[in-house]
Order: sequence, then structure tokens, then C-alpha cells
Amino acid sequence: MKKVKYILLLILIILAVFACSKSTKKKNVDLSGRKINIVTTIGMITDVTRNIGGNRVNVTGLMGPGIDPHLYKASEGDVSSLSKADLVFYSGLHLEAKMGDVLEKMGSMITTVAVTKTLDEAKLISPPEFEGAHDPHVWFDVTLWMKAAEVIRDTLIEVDPKSAEFYKLNAENYLVQLDELNKYVIEQVSRVPEQQRVLITAHDAFNYFGLKYGFDVRGLQGISTVTEAGTKDVQELADFIAINRIPAIFIESSVPVRNIEAVQAAVESRGFNVKIGGELYSDAMGDWGTEDGTYIGMVKHNINTIVKALLGE
Repeated sequence: MKKVKYILLLILIILAVFACSKSTKKKNVDLSGRKINIVTTIGMITDVTRNIGGNRVNVTGLMGPGIDPHLYKASEGDVSSLSKADLVFYSGLHLEAKMGDVLEKMGSMITTVAVTKTLDEAKLISPPEFEGAHDPHVWFDVTLWMKAAEVIRDTLIEVDPKSAEFYKLNAENYLVQLDELNKYVIEQVSRVPEQQRVLITAHDAFNYFGLKYGFDVRGLQGISTVTEAGTKDVQELADFIAINRIPAIFIESSVPVRNIEAVQAAVESRGFNVKIGGELYSDAMGDWGTEDGTYIGMVKHNINTIVKALLGE
């Protein structure tokens, strides 16, 4: 009941804000004479949009460092930002589940695009426990995230065709960087013997990483952090780590540390010491203005941290 009231309140706020604006419909407007105001959800989308949009765009990211998009609810301030936007980019695949109704309502007023919309469904992971939906963490396969970058490029060209060549050039340069990033990840992974390629994290965010780069990935929580890990989950994961003598497990920047610390303690009670190999970025990137606050920097941080910990460097 509280959730329904919250959603209704936000929708009423959206309608009120747009009713007070000069126009309640911002689609098909000529934007060539000014910068485009874009609102994005997760940081990975924010970064790609800034790279491709360059000085033609003003980008406002709703979810900063350490924010869990699975649990994120739009605030009144977010609705205000959305109401001023010419364009909204979000991930889709139910990542921003608690914002779904708000995004749907925005879509009737301004161009609102899921950057995962063109992904080949055959390449999406659909775990049975996720009720027929797809795993949304596609950015951990760099080649899939390149497709998301293309959606951003094509959408910018659609809403601002006079700057098409500018967006095409920026996207071309950025996609070259992403291709190099994919090769870098493969190169680093090759340093780890196949039998040691086991990645254990706080929640199941790294399945696309595992599928693409050859890792056995196990998370304490499910794909969505809405699902809490129970004692049975901790004990089963601890058994696996102790039996297979996994050298390191990892915390995530957007998930409470206590979950992995509980696993570490349970493993120790079984007579084996597993170290925490470092912090990985999963659903959020690092601080803005730092290397880890970019998509490329985040991916490099993660693979470097994983490889060094598993090799004991």
C-alpha cells in the first residue's frame, strides 16, 4: 500500500510540474540552438552519454557512487530534474524496478529510452529465479555495452539531427576505446589459470562477465539486491569456498560489507581462511572526476582487482 501511494504521489508531481511548464510535450522539438538537457539513471549510462554527447549536452545523473539502482526510488528532486529534460536514458531490463512507473509516465511526455532495447535476446541471461525476466547487468560484457553506446548515439542523432556528424565521430572514437577495453580484459583474464577463475561477490551482478570472460561466478544475494541473503545462503557459499579453497572473495561498492564479512567468518569456522580481495564496482561506479568514476576506469579497476587477488599479487 505504501508503494502504491508513493508511486501515485510521484505521478501527481510529474503531472503538476508539466502542467506548469510552457509545453507538456517535448518530443519533436528543434534542439540545435542550445545544449540538450539529458537525465540518466545509472552512472555507466551517464558516462557514455557525456562521451558521445560532448559539449552538445548537459547530463544529470540521478544515481551517483554507491547507489543501488535495484532499491532506488525517485525523489521529488529527481522528478523536477526529469521535468526539465529533453531526453531520458535508463538501463531497462527491470534494473530501475522501483522507478518503472515514473519512467513510463515520463515516456508519454519526453523521449525516454532504455539503452538495452536493441540487445539480442539470445545473448541475455534469464535465470529461472528471476521470474522470466533478464539479468540487467549487461555492462559487465564490454561488447554488449558497446551496443548500448550505439543506442545512445542513434537517439542523439534522432533528436538533434543537425549535429549528427558530431555524435557519429564521438561515438566512433569512444567505441574504439571500448574495443581496446574488451581486449585488455581478455588479456588480464588470460593471466589467471582456468581452474582459478572463480569470482565470488556480494550479489549476482557479474554473470555477463563470467559468461563472456570465462569465470565461474557466484553471488551471495540474487541478481536483485531486493532479495536478502539468508543463513542457508551464507552456509552453502562458505562450504563451497572452503571445499574448493577459493583464495579471495569480493565486496561491492553498492552492497553492505557485512554480507561478505559473514561469509568470510563462516569459512573461517570451517578451518580455511579466505581473504577479502578488494572492492568491486557493480551497480555503481566510483566518484565523479576520478578514473573509477568512468565506465572504462571502473572495468579496469574491477579486472585488475580480481586478477591480482586470485593470483595473490
